[in-house]
Amino acid sequence: MTMTLTDRPNMFSPANGARHVALKGASKAKHDQTRSRIGLTMMVFMLVYGVIGGRLVMLGMSEQAAAGARGSASSSVASARPNIVDRNGEILATDIKTSSLFAEPNKIVDPDEAAELITSVLPDIDADQLRKRLSTNAGFVWVKREITPKQQSELHNLGIPGVGFLTENRRFYPGGPAAAHIVGLVNIDNQGIAGIEKAIDERGLGDLHGAGFATKGADLQPVRLSIDLRVQHILRDELVGAMQRYQSVAAMGVILNAKTGEVMAMASLPDFDPNNPVDANKPDRLNRLTAGTFELGSVFKSFTFAMALDSGRVKMSDSIDARFPIRVGRNTIRDFHAKARFLTVPEIFQYSSNIGTAKMALAVGQEEQQAYLKKFGLSTRLKTDLPEVATPQVPKRWSQATQLTVSFGHGIAVTPMQAAMADAALVNGGHLFSPTFFPRTPEDAMADSTQMISKKTSDEMRWLFRFNAVKGSGRNADVAGYVVGGKTGTAEKIVNGRYVEGHYLNSFLSAFPMDNPEYVMLISIDDPKPEKPGLPALAAWNAANVSSNVIRRAAAILGVQPRTENESHPDAMLVSY
Repeated sequence: MTMTLTDRPNMFSPANGARHVALKGASKAKHDQTRSRIGLTMMVFMLVYGVIGGRLVMLGMSEQAAAGARGSASSSVASARPNIVDRNGEILATDIKTSSLFAEPNKIVDPDEAAELITSVLPDIDADQLRKRLSTNAGFVWVKREITPKQQSELHNLGIPGVGFLTENRRFYPGGPAAAHIVGLVNIDNQGIAGIEKAIDERGLGDLHGAGFATKGADLQPVRLSIDLRVQHILRDELVGAMQRYQSVAAMGVILNAKTGEVMAMASLPDFDPNNPVDANKPDRLNRLTAGTFELGSVFKSFTFAMALDSGRVKMSDSIDARFPIRVGRNTIRDFHAKARFLTVPEIFQYSSNIGTAKMALAVGQEEQQAYLKKFGLSTRLKTDLPEVATPQVPKRWSQATQLTVSFGHGIAVTPMQAAMADAALVNGGHLFSPTFFPRTPEDAMADSTQMISKKTSDEMRWLFRFNAVKGSGRNADVAGYVVGGKTGTAEKIVNGRYVEGHYLNSFLSAFPMDNPEYVMLISIDDPKPEKPGLPALAAWNAANVSSNVIRRAAAILGVQPRTENESHPDAMLVSY
């Protein structure tokens, strides 16, 4: 290029021009090259930043997913519940901490191996089902709730990736089955599904949990019940003994405060252990006191007597012709202890005369009888704190035969709790309360009560109950010093719509002390057998005996002071009639 410029000047211009052109082209090329490099660099930076941004987004999504999994686990953990205590502060139900096993399938590398390892410690889990659940992309699944510390330790030592433990609340009932039908039980998520546990949820605890509050047990005040655990144990213990002694299929009992309507104790056997409620749904584990209806037989005569005396159409001094059976259609009404003569009103109660009681109902009339039963709360559904409540079975057509048979407890089926509450009103001055499982003062009870019968009628009923415990079928229930009164009922059971002779539901409805009743009790024994050969299997020989045993053991605990022989002598109270 230099020789051309020296030897051929004429050619310089073109050559020079060419050089100029060449220099100009080189500069442009260099400029283009620089721009290309800059553009490439920018593209590289953009790619790098794009990768970094994408990675950040992925990481963000991953964190969100993990957070979602944690949120799912948190919302799945069993909620906290308040302690349930008896009237003296004894714990009936409480939360304890337990471990549950969960998995995050989207983090499990080998579901087959994980399922095999888990089932080696938890053999009760279906391996195929577990393998399918672990093979999904789910962020959280429960593997097993409430495992033992030993199982947790063994699983922890296996070190399975994507598997972990969460601490949950588990309901524990220190008394086991002692108050099962009162306290109820919860499901695996610690939600109440029966008894007071369910009632607590329905009263607002479920809403609190739903809103994310009350997640710690320490945030919740204990729920105090009206029952006395000491008396509850006595009642259940006597019923368990009665089932063995009389070879019965079931037994039940309830003790009420006659002045407040508080339930002091209640047991229905057979029952279940809420700590391991595998039997809770069996038909024979029904809470017979509130969820079952029964024909209670002669116990029902108490309400007919109260109705007749309160109506003014029958007086304590009256006598009624009980010489002959009553024929109604195809049925004949007879007396089990027939005297075949005129009976005074106290004698009709004493001998449990069907004929005399039926004629007292006739004196009152059909419409008034139905009105009284409704007033007693015996023909409508019971209002109580427990969710398990049955509706009485009342005849749809009220014929004369219905009027007569209902008067002595046939043809109408009520819950035993209804009968006990109505009995409390018969002896407490005539005040009908709704039963409650929570503490209630006499003033609060009175404010929400219904005057069922007059005080005069209530006084007459107390006299009749006491008279029957001294000279009638309730003699086996009397306990020296506690002035017991009551009425027996031996009702034939109904099987396939027909009464079955020789199979009875035996009951004793009582109160004590009879001159100023503090407590009312109903005991029923289902299909009892004679305790010994030659003895009858009637209520006077089993239900009344159980009642006396309970009163003898529980009265002092309930604060009822025994009387001296003179103070408790029946003449002190029975002299009026």
